[in-house]
Amino acid sequence: MMKKAMFTVLLACAAAPVLAQQGGAAGPPPSPYAPLQDHPSCTRDELKRLTAAYVEAQGKGSLAALPMDPKAHYLENGKDVDAGAGMWAKPLQVAHAMSFHDDKRCKTFTEVIVTGPVPYVIGTRLYAHAGKIIRVDSLVTKQGHWLFNANSYLKYTTKEDWSPLFKYQLTEPKEMIRGANAYLDGFADKFTDIPWGTPCARLEGGAYTNVKGDPHASCEVGLPAGVLYITHRDYVIDEELGVINVFCRFGGRAESPDSHSFRYIDGKIRQVHTLTPIPGPQANDDGGMIRGAADPNAPRPAGGGANGPRT
Repeated sequence: MMKKAMFTVLLACAAAPVLAQQGGAAGPPPSPYAPLQDHPSCTRDELKRLTAAYVEAQGKGSLAALPMDPKAHYLENGKDVDAGAGMWAKPLQVAHAMSFHDDKRCKTFTEVIVTGPVPYVIGTRLYAHAGKIIRVDSLVTKQGHWLFNANSYLKYTTKEDWSPLFKYQLTEPKEMIRGANAYLDGFADKFTDIPWGTPCARLEGGAYTNVKGDPHASCEVGLPAGVLYITHRDYVIDEELGVINVFCRFGGRAESPDSHSFRYIDGKIRQVHTLTPIPGPQANDDGGMIRGAADPNAPRPAGGGANGPRT
């Protein structure tokens, strides 16, 4: 009886922060947005319909046709925005789009490439529950952002294979999370065990590490020197495609949002895509560098270095 009473007290204490967040007497006022769900409800087919509708909506510049929750939360580059103020409200000529679907977490991630008249590469998350979209979270990269080049991003994305895998090629979700975290932890701890495969290529904003199509290309070229903590990690896992997408913050700063997508085959990382809407050097149409920045295809010491892409 005593143990049961103590357990009840511990549960009440654990729930207190949650109740406070929901507007308890000692907490802040209730959020105006639809709450995120710890066990959301959806199907993979529903998520596929939502991403198809989102891509079509981006072309029209309106989310009106999507099943939006009346209290849906809209974010762009890590900041709250009004429903009509995000890039999704601007009609864009979509040159290419591909989506990943997580029917456990009821989240999706869609890459949208726009090469003109004004180029963008956009990464958009949709959070779904009970047939409604409760959150839209976009990272919008454009000229001036880290290693940006939409032409190069389109060129190499369409050359890569992101098709469904055979069952024997699939990777356990927990291992996908472990590998992605090992990579992101590597910015602070240079001794993590990252499951790189061969061949492997990284596409960062537009800079590409395997422009020659080398079948023996490696992504194990080291990470930048120094200690940088990557925080606020949030996952989308598409088990059928072997992809995990991570939204995160570099240095824990709200003004430094980032997206990393990792493609696994046979338990190893074979492709990496990143989008980082912060100022930085630019890539050229061939996936190299301009403005005198370091060439991402040049080899670097195993211990990393200050030059070259962050990925």
